[in-house]
Amino acid sequence: MKRAFEITAAGHSLRATWVGPEAEHGRPVLVFLHEALGSIGQWKAFPLDLSAATGLPGLVYERWGFGVSERRGPGPWASDYLEREAESLEDVLTTAGVDRPVLFGHSDGGTIALFYSSLFPKRPEAVIAEAAHVFVEEVTLAGIRDVVTGVGDGRLQRALTRYHGEKTDDVFSGWADTWLAPGFRAWDMTGHLGAIRTPLLVLQGEGDQYGTAAQVEAIRSGTGGPVEARLLPGCGHVPHLEAPGPVLRASREFLGAHGLVPGDTIDDNAISKGELE
Repeated sequence: MKRAFEITAAGHSLRATWVGPEAEHGRPVLVFLHEALGSIGQWKAFPLDLSAATGLPGLVYERWGFGVSERRGPGPWASDYLEREAESLEDVLTTAGVDRPVLFGHSDGGTIALFYSSLFPKRPEAVIAEAAHVFVEEVTLAGIRDVVTGVGDGRLQRALTRYHGEKTDDVFSGWADTWLAPGFRAWDMTGHLGAIRTPLLVLQGEGDQYGTAAQVEAIRSGTGGPVEARLLPGCGHVPHLEAPGPVLRASREFLGAHGLVPGDTIDDNAISKGELE
């Protein structure tokens, strides 16, 4: 079940969607934080599947400037944009009435989830950080340069336009120009990890083209609370789409171990082929 609505949070109009069962006061809610070029639709069916696997309602939203949320405009983002988004997330959760968030963040979304957990250590019930980055690696920059070089054939532009429409150039240039700016090379959030106290599951594909296992180790060793880390074989930067069965199982087992859902396992064959809109 999907229910789209608008949120006004941190001074901007954002598109959001509820998935799964109705959210109720006092019940944990899955909150999905998308990647750097992401949107609601780019999650495909994963939020629906994780909601079905856990029995928890899910909130999926598009950050300022993405999808059909309010336009942000061209230009590089501020070097502290990830921390600013974490601060804005508190307003999103309050406005949506989510009092027990369980964060699932992918890539930039994973980093935002970590920042949020360091800034508001008593708020999240649990965090699943997938392909998060906590410092800049050369492999990350090389991957972005490859994407920038490949933009000329138009395929990425067409793919992103489906989700971001007239904002596509703003989204792409904001991401690439920010990360490739010389001053951003020194960006590092590892000093914030020690403030995290919430249970944390760290996931990363062994073949991630935007980060190495050093990211996972930095999070695992730097976090101040209980942490579980898994490198997933046979997938790259987007495990929840490349290996949905293992990601669903790992997520459910992790949440079950911390008393947020029943602890039994799920059937990999019960994976939806649909897409959020």
